[in-house]
Amino acid sequence: MKIIKTIPEMKAAVGEHKSAGRTIGLVPTMGFLHEGHFSLVRAARKKADVTVVSIFVNPAQFGPKEDLKTYPRDLNRDSVMLEKEGVDYVFHPEAGEMYPHGYKTYVEVRDLQEKLCGRSRPEHFRGVCTVVLKLFQIVGPDIAFFGQKDAQQAIILRKMAQDLNLDVQVEIMPIVREADGLAMSSRNTYLSPEERAAALVLAKSLEAAKRQIDHGERRAGVILGGMKAMIGEEPLARIDYVEAVDMEDLDPVKKIVKGTLIALAVFIGPTRLIDNMIVSLER
Repeated sequence: MKIIKTIPEMKAAVGEHKSAGRTIGLVPTMGFLHEGHFSLVRAARKKADVTVVSIFVNPAQFGPKEDLKTYPRDLNRDSVMLEKEGVDYVFHPEAGEMYPHGYKTYVEVRDLQEKLCGRSRPEHFRGVCTVVLKLFQIVGPDIAFFGQKDAQQAIILRKMAQDLNLDVQVEIMPIVREADGLAMSSRNTYLSPEERAAALVLAKSLEAAKRQIDHGERRAGVILGGMKAMIGEEPLARIDYVEAVDMEDLDPVKKIVKGTLIALAVFIGPTRLIDNMIVSLER
């Protein structure tokens, strides 16, 4: 495994593989990796000849009052684990490499980026799209892998790839959860033991919604009302949003159908966590 820190070196490395006809899989991350990330890495290794993992805490997707400075980082730890997973390259640029002095270009996916998380994080998805498009241009992946936990991000990035005619397949992999149901996230490390226990209310509210749907309830207002009531009973929880939306345009729906996205963002103490499920209507 090779750690690369500059754009020219990364382009040269993948260029050799492309010339040899090998396919490239990319897993973009901000580091401090967990099993959710490794599930993406394993998918990349199965579907591509060469696996590149980027580790870059992207300043463009953090608001002025967000946790850019305190976001967990440990390159040595991450590198050891990625080498064990059989990754070929880690791309770990500095902020100045990705956004040199005088940088002025940003990418937006209008309409989709203003909804759900975009309401409380207005610059977030502009930063995400910009850095991911740059990574696509630098690494030139045939397939890029993202997690469903960031469902809105996945929808936006797929739309960006479609609208800009990018030659990359965007693969969305299932949410990976802890044994007790909490969706894995690097931000879970912020939680105190008491907050960690309280954070289970996100997954529990989704489980309650699924039970209602399985028993025939289709009114979004009823299902979301039950979720909000459950979360409201947790003293450490403060709701940012709980919504049921159409997967295409992220607009709220009144009736739950197959493919409806039920998504929520909840503050547990000062830490903002997200979770979601896509309604299957298997029963």
